Amino acid sequence: MADSLRRLVNIGTFTVLQDKLEKWLSDYYINTCDQNVARGCEIIELNAKVQGQLFKLLSVCASDGGMYGGANIIKSRLLPWLGQNFFTSGGSVTADTSLSVLAEASAKDREINDLQDMYERSMDDLERDLESMKTENQDLRDELADTKIELDRSMRASTSEKMFTDVETSELRRKLADAQDEIAKLRVRAGLVDDYERKMRNLRDELSLSYGKRDYNLSDSMTSYRYTSRITTPLAIDDPVQRVRQQNLVARFNDMFAQDRLDALDTLRRYSDDHENNQRIIYSAISEAFSTAKLAFRQFKMKVRANLAKTHYGPETLEEAVQDYINRNSDLYDLPGMVSDVIRALNRNPKIFLPPDATFAIVQPFIREACKLAWQMSALAHPLDIAASTDAELFDDNKYRRSYDSEYTAPLVNHHIWPCLMQGIKTLVKGEALTRRGASLTSSGRRSRSPTRSRSPSRALSPSFRSRSVSPLRRSRSPSPRRCLSPLGRRSPTDY
Repeated sequence: MADSLRRLVNIGTFTVLQDKLEKWLSDYYINTCDQNVARGCEIIELNAKVQGQLFKLLSVCASDGGMYGGANIIKSRLLPWLGQNFFTSGGSVTADTSLSVLAEASAKDREINDLQDMYERSMDDLERDLESMKTENQDLRDELADTKIELDRSMRASTSEKMFTDVETSELRRKLADAQDEIAKLRVRAGLVDDYERKMRNLRDELSLSYGKRDYNLSDSMTSYRYTSRITTPLAIDDPVQRVRQQNLVARFNDMFAQDRLDALDTLRRYSDDHENNQRIIYSAISEAFSTAKLAFRQFKMKVRANLAKTHYGPETLEEAVQDYINRNSDLYDLPGMVSDVIRALNRNPKIFLPPDATFAIVQPFIREACKLAWQMSALAHPLDIAASTDAELFDDNKYRRSYDSEYTAPLVNHHIWPCLMQGIKTLVKGEALTRRGASLTSSGRRSRSPTRSRSPSRALSPSFRSRSVSPLRRSRSPSPRRCLSPLGRRSPTDY
């Protein structure tokens, strides 16, 4: 029974019958009388076939109910339809009425199906909106947590900075008091009050000139600034300013590794014989220099954008005008202030130390050059930056090379010697790291005698460098970090 009913449903005869009725209606006035009669006969034949199948199904259903199972229903509902002259007997239900009832039932079924589909689509839309709202809420929670962490870090940093500032202020006041006593003694002994006052005025002028860049006036430079039309946009990667300055800065980065870093290590060696600690100091100094320079440059760029937005009228975009102004005025930065910030950050670093009679100001020349380099790299349209790193991280051969005294089978970095220079996700110059087994975040540096400084071939005959012997393992290594391919596809002379 179920199989026969399933076959009847799959055939879709009623759908075919409905399609033929609609086709007959659309072609009724076009067809001839014979064609219309043929169409009617075809539909009656199809309907008779369907009725035959239904009667077979009806007999099977009635036989399943036994002798009396389906007889009452057949007598009450089917026999009146089979009587003679049913449609002309004046019964209460006519053929038109039955057809209209069927049409209304079919229309209601279609309407119910449409409403159900609409309801399901609405539920799907609501579920998607709910998922979107959940995602947005989670993003807001994450952003709130990050903001809270950043606020706590800023509060701790400001508290520590205030403590160190108070100590420095008291020290400066003491030195100022000593200087005033000395000035009074010199004034009494020499009696050159006028010369002293003249010298003081000159010193004040020089001091105001040296620190004038800290409080420079952007409005004065903005009034004289005019954007000139260019063939290429200053934001393009192949802009001549970007290309030339990037090459020069990468070369300067290699020179700092090969020369300035070694000079700073020589200075630190006079105060501390812990070579690993000295390397950590140099790495921390250049890392803090980049962090300080990037923060100062963001503030500078926001000021430039805010001032240019008041008078900008095109045809170039505002960002192009801002970058063009930065390219022309890349030297407007507070270098003494950045150096002081880096020294304060080194004082707060618990992983590095110096003897009580020394301060991190002994490497101030190296810090100054690092701040200059970091600022100029940040001022590019496509800036250069150093890769983030932590102690005991997994050694990355794409970013670093191992130092000569590393354990080459060790997978973890004990400490970094020189940072990796990157542009976005592209590595431009490899850094250097020391790998050692058992490296961890809490491990303290091993105190070891400082190894001798390598000498370059140009210094081999110089008497002043003869005392600096070369380690046998290091003679084959270049003093500069390994450099990857430049954006122009050429290699630096320091590649190996």
